[in-house]
Amino acid sequence: MTAAPAPCATPTSHYATCAGREIHYTAWGADDAPAVVAWHGLARTGRDMDPLAAHLADRYRVICPDTLGRGLSQWSPAPSEEYCLRFYARLAAELFDALGIDRAHWIGTSMGGAIGTVCAAGRREPSLRGRIASLLLNDNAPELAAPALERIKAYAGRPPSFGTMAELEAFFREVYRPYGWLPDAQWRQLAETSARRLPDGRLAPHYDPQMVRQFTDHEDDYRLWDDYDRIDIPVLCLRGAESDLVLPAAVGAMRGRGPGARGLLEVVEVPGCGHAPALNVPAQWALVDDFLARAEAGVSAG
Repeated sequence: MTAAPAPCATPTSHYATCAGREIHYTAWGADDAPAVVAWHGLARTGRDMDPLAAHLADRYRVICPDTLGRGLSQWSPAPSEEYCLRFYARLAAELFDALGIDRAHWIGTSMGGAIGTVCAAGRREPSLRGRIASLLLNDNAPELAAPALERIKAYAGRPPSFGTMAELEAFFREVYRPYGWLPDAQWRQLAETSARRLPDGRLAPHYDPQMVRQFTDHEDDYRLWDDYDRIDIPVLCLRGAESDLVLPAAVGAMRGRGPGARGLLEVVEVPGCGHAPALNVPAQWALVDDFLARAEAGVSAG
């Protein structure tokens, strides 16, 4: 595959206090441009969004947070209460306020899509009602396949450690093979921005293993039909063609209710990917560009 063009911008690094917790985020583009919030997946960091954010930065203000317990954000002192979608939506609301964002497009990969669904619905976080302009779900749906969730819990709850960065990168290359094609430089960046040193000097993925309590203490947190049904903005669902998390039956149900029933849902299968497309190549950027342009113009997804 041809390498993607080099990024056209570099991010700035920032911290904000949201719901009493320190949240890290990177910012791209001009502060007065239309806002895009790009939120990463379960055991990942906001730096996964670098390729997409760099592509969008000449037209949009792109904010890429690290979720509580991931990357450079604070780990929760109350994991049972705070590692859940309701609290993540509260963090998002306070981040919007801290950054002076009145309205933003939302691009969410996996967990980031679930957070965006909750925010767009405004049921659990009413202060965000009407503040999400459009919602792009990157391999996320209101109902996820149980076997795939078990697979994710198995590796996310017990992160391994490694003696060298090369070993950590090899682990990420295997676990995240379903992302699709990444050039070597992006695999190296993914490893370097996802690594933390343990007290014994070994390297582990950069997240709090307690975040997996979202699944044990909030068993139905990812059953989002009640939230999905309330959404009345344009929605684009990008499904990895080989995804084992978002199944065709769930996508079919999405078409018949909520934004699907209102003519606001578009579904595109992304070839060569499972869970989840990395949003790092021109063909995937083109899907995002087209969706955002139509949403900006007020044209509903067909």
